[in-house]
Amino acid sequence: MTAAPDRRRPRPARTRPLRLLLPAAGLVALGLTLNACSPANAQNTLNRVVSTAGLRVQQDVRYGPDARNLMDVYAPQGARRAPTVLFIHGGSWESGDKEGYRFVGESLARAGYVTGVMNYRLAPTHRYPAYVQDAAQALKTLRTQAAALGGDPDNLFVMGHSAGGFNAAELVDNERWLREVNVPVSAVRGVIGVAGPYSYDFRDFPSARAFPVGGDPDQIMPDRHVRRDAPPHLLLTAARDTVVHPQNALNMEAALKAAGISAVRTELPGLDHVTIIAAVARPLTWLGGTRQAVLDFIEAHRLR
Repeated sequence: MTAAPDRRRPRPARTRPLRLLLPAAGLVALGLTLNACSPANAQNTLNRVVSTAGLRVQQDVRYGPDARNLMDVYAPQGARRAPTVLFIHGGSWESGDKEGYRFVGESLARAGYVTGVMNYRLAPTHRYPAYVQDAAQALKTLRTQAAALGGDPDNLFVMGHSAGGFNAAELVDNERWLREVNVPVSAVRGVIGVAGPYSYDFRDFPSARAFPVGGDPDQIMPDRHVRRDAPPHLLLTAARDTVVHPQNALNMEAALKAAGISAVRTELPGLDHVTIIAAVARPLTWLGGTRQAVLDFIEAHRLR
């Protein structure tokens, strides 16, 4: 099977100036530059304007022995049996950090969900499946600790952006990984992939560094691993994405539906590979519909 490519390395892009209005003593205008080549700048700016005041935040929760086996957990005050979300960052499996995604934890916690934002071991030192196994261990730890934070251990959602979307889908859809950590698939209510590369031939791209030497995409890509008892999936793509080809989501959707799994694929207009995740931030929902699509999906599939 010939998979559609994931354009892991974006072409040099023009910066796109964005204006953010925040309530303070008056209306304060902040200039944000979201550049597909340097998403860390956008994340750092977002984190500076997002407050976690009033939330319960546990930083550097350890889920494994490696220095990067840490996650931050964000929870609403007074939560009881709330949906519990594990978020996995992108970065071509070679970069990225939970610190850059505080805005995701804050946004989902404000919506009423206990949310873990994890780090994982990075390629090329740690290649597939190391980072997927890290996600499995993080989900196990989050599930174990969910009740103490007001979350429901059997009301789990796994969400990832870009490379993290691959990790999320592979973690849940390949029956091996949850079985290895004794997390029942029935505890996972849904998978949310945001611009994920689920179906491509990594041998043609620099991201080959994240996979075993001589590895076969047919043995690795999540769309080849769909279990028939998988939970529903939400596959979000950005209309202006020049990093991950939309065929990835089309192939993943087809594989899920062939296995009888509910899958909703939604293309969000006006967004690119960076702004599709930036739009999860509450101050940036005007960018596009990412946050609302995620919340609607969780509300539709959560345990009551």
